[in-house]
Amino acid sequence: MRLAGKTALITGAARGIGRAFAEAYIREGAMVAIADINAERVADTAAEIGAVPVVMDVTQQDSIDAGVAEAVERMGGIDILINNAALFDLAPITEITRESYDTLFAINVGGTLFTMQAVAKHMIASGRRGKIINMASQAGRRGEPLVAVYCATKAAVISLTQSAGLNLIAHGINVNAIAPGVVDGEHWDGVDAKFAQYENKPRGQKKQEVGAAVPFGRMGTARDLTGMAIFLATPEADYIVAQTYNVDGGNWMS
Repeated sequence: MRLAGKTALITGAARGIGRAFAEAYIREGAMVAIADINAERVADTAAEIGAVPVVMDVTQQDSIDAGVAEAVERMGGIDILINNAALFDLAPITEITRESYDTLFAINVGGTLFTMQAVAKHMIASGRRGKIINMASQAGRRGEPLVAVYCATKAAVISLTQSAGLNLIAHGINVNAIAPGVVDGEHWDGVDAKFAQYENKPRGQKKQEVGAAVPFGRMGTARDLTGMAIFLATPEADYIVAQTYNVDGGNWMS
């Protein structure tokens, strides 16, 4: 019960990694609001795990402000934010579209920045120390031939974490990030299909290859990330500022 008495808002939490974070936080005693753009899905998930549902589109400032205000009203405040909402796409440089570029940066970077801003304003106004955890990626540590835009967005998240961490610690708000490696889940079926298209591989082969390349011996799971998400939200992490932690089975060494 390391998060007993704490309140948390987690974006993109109707399924996958965000849902796993929400379930872990609830087990640790926190009250959790889960935000997602899909109203039906977020309501169903909230009912299943005992969370507060919040409908939020992180590309729209009005939606962010309304969602944060609703979470504050329903829970009495926000002590912890996890910026988890994100989108993946890939294409060779010569085939990247302006639409894909705009969408990924709007969600992965703009959504992270402006949700962080809205929650930080609340934390400062309410005089509470807070924890903000951004979801980066090993893709933000390096370039990849087919993943230029996604890699760039996650590199931007790492940079935002550094700048925001240095700025907000003056208000007692710790900002840090988690950089997962390859994480298995329903989204990887789509990722695998995109790689199959551009690398001329049968479905399933790319997923098998990336899993085998992890030093730990397998792809990660959402539950592999929850320990770091809990730790960074506790007083044990009070002296950690503006850092991005790799939780990737040994894929990348800082």
